Amino acid sequence: MDLRDLFGIELPIIQAPMAGVQDHLLAAAVCEAGGLGSIPAGMLDAPALDAELTALEALTERPYNVNFFCHQTPVADPAAIDTWHRMLAPLFAEFDIDPASIPAGATRQPFDEAMADVLERHRPALVSFHFGLPTAALLQRARATGAKIASSATTVAEGLWLQQHGVDLVIAQGLEAGGHRGIFLSEDLTSQLGTFALLPQLVAALDVPVIAAGGIADGRGVAAAQMLGAAGVQLGTAYLLCPESRTSPLHRAALQSPQAAHTALTTLFSGRPARGIVNRLMRELGPLPEGVPPFPLAGNAIGVLRGKAQGQGLDHCTPLWAGQNVSGCREIPAGQLTRELAAGWRA
Repeated sequence: MDLRDLFGIELPIIQAPMAGVQDHLLAAAVCEAGGLGSIPAGMLDAPALDAELTALEALTERPYNVNFFCHQTPVADPAAIDTWHRMLAPLFAEFDIDPASIPAGATRQPFDEAMADVLERHRPALVSFHFGLPTAALLQRARATGAKIASSATTVAEGLWLQQHGVDLVIAQGLEAGGHRGIFLSEDLTSQLGTFALLPQLVAALDVPVIAAGGIADGRGVAAAQMLGAAGVQLGTAYLLCPESRTSPLHRAALQSPQAAHTALTTLFSGRPARGIVNRLMRELGPLPEGVPPFPLAGNAIGVLRGKAQGQGLDHCTPLWAGQNVSGCREIPAGQLTRELAAGWRA
């Protein structure tokens, strides 16, 4: 059984949810092409998510995925924030930023009761999670809408944990993948595996279907994932240059430059490890320094720096999320890209 059987779609392709660089337009284009488009809810509140899903449903009647973060919201430690601001002090001075002007508190909220209310109104085909799963009560609310449940695993242990907690699918997120790592059982980055090492181990260990994600950029990668037992593939980086995406001009330029050949895992932009193109902030502070506040509190100061630098046409403090393989990034319609990717899947 693969994604086509599970969701009644034509192509075994999931467009990865990418908060900040996409909205319903990209998801709708993928859905209409026969894949499973995704709406990322990690940077939305409940009214904004409701509006996004309403807009998506006006463009397509096909199945879609909604993705949520399910992290624990930390309590801000003033001493830790002060340490972080001192690390960033040279950049604050360069871009004329008063640390007192930086907002406090969490800017990204986990899946909660208000989001569950939105799901009950819209009833998506798939609800997927990042950073594990929400509480049992919230998970049950999501499942009661009729949605299938998926979450990302970055190790075999995480995949087994997710299966034991009742998911219908596991997304094997390889180390090559762009954006935030789904790691949740351990913070040890040495435990992280590449896609084509992780995928066959999860397929062997689990009874639920496994979706391959990370480093897949064309039909050959899709075919390789299928050969290793994947029930479908999830791709994000390949869609970043599509006209339906909201990738910024600076991000688009970086993706098409030699700079894109060098990506790294970094905690600088949010407080959790995520893969992006190496830029000035990562070079000067190091991608994984001590002293970065926990997710998502690090993003408050970075957001202000990002805005100031981008106003000068600079990507110095912009999270240029991308996987290790940008070779599939092309400025073609998302529907065309989806069909070309799926051509690698044997019928």
